[in-house]
Amino acid sequence: MTRIKEKDHMKKLLLLLSLLCALFVGQGSVTAQKGKPLFPQTPGMAAYTYRYSFPKGIEATLDTIQALGITELEVGVNAFGLAPDSLRQLLDARGMTAPSVGVGYEQLVKDPQEVARVAKILGAKYVMVAWIPHQGDNFTVEDARKAVADFNRAGKVLKENGLTFNYHIHGYEMRPYQNGTLFDYIAKNTDPEYVSFTMDMLWAYHGGQDPAKLLLKYPNRWTTMHLKDLKKGVKGDFTGGTPVENDVALGEGQLDIPAILKAAKKVGIKHYFIEDESPRVITQVPVTMAYLKSLKE
Repeated sequence: MTRIKEKDHMKKLLLLLSLLCALFVGQGSVTAQKGKPLFPQTPGMAAYTYRYSFPKGIEATLDTIQALGITELEVGVNAFGLAPDSLRQLLDARGMTAPSVGVGYEQLVKDPQEVARVAKILGAKYVMVAWIPHQGDNFTVEDARKAVADFNRAGKVLKENGLTFNYHIHGYEMRPYQNGTLFDYIAKNTDPEYVSFTMDMLWAYHGGQDPAKLLLKYPNRWTTMHLKDLKKGVKGDFTGGTPVENDVALGEGQLDIPAILKAAKKVGIKHYFIEDESPRVITQVPVTMAYLKSLKE
């Protein structure tokens, strides 16, 4: 009985996605005009988007994501309390892959070799850290300096294991420092051979940056991207505490999505992941996917 309900739920999701696609494409909006698709590929999905669903049923949630046509997931190395080989089996059974895995800062620094082992079991190419420890909202150059040393050291171990280390920006690194920002300090002092970056377009914007310009400023350092939009009227303040209600579907916020995607294409972003932090995933994700499909060059 539960399985039947899950299948009905997935069918409803697919129907909603189809209707929304037709709506976006048929509106004749500025972004839905003649031309080649700006974003022809199907995006991946950050498992964090479904953080409220996975504890209720891992397989059912994977089925829901798969029903959207998504085949790439960004998961945590400790995802869902499963052994990595068990998670890999669930993904393989659905024709899904995990090209990127997330890991905590402390875990990476403590044992990068073990992180590499798990990442390879999951079939990942990239290992991502999304937070640098710091006190409250006070991210300092000392915090950045320690992160640089840790990232270079751990990134070297991952490189030796055939993996690429990514640091996921989170806005607080955009605080002014000397003639630039603390992110500029991190970018200039990490070894490009061992350290790359994940662009989170919402957090870059929330930190006071233009995501497109930031991509182009360091064209050889970005490998993956989190797709998300920020509610109109919300201003950046360098903190990591923007409320989830301010995370909206792509095209409904204040970011210049077409410009960001063009810059991402120019710098060669390898994988794109939808990361919706709101509690409205069931409605927002299909809108985001339809919007991406509607964009034209």
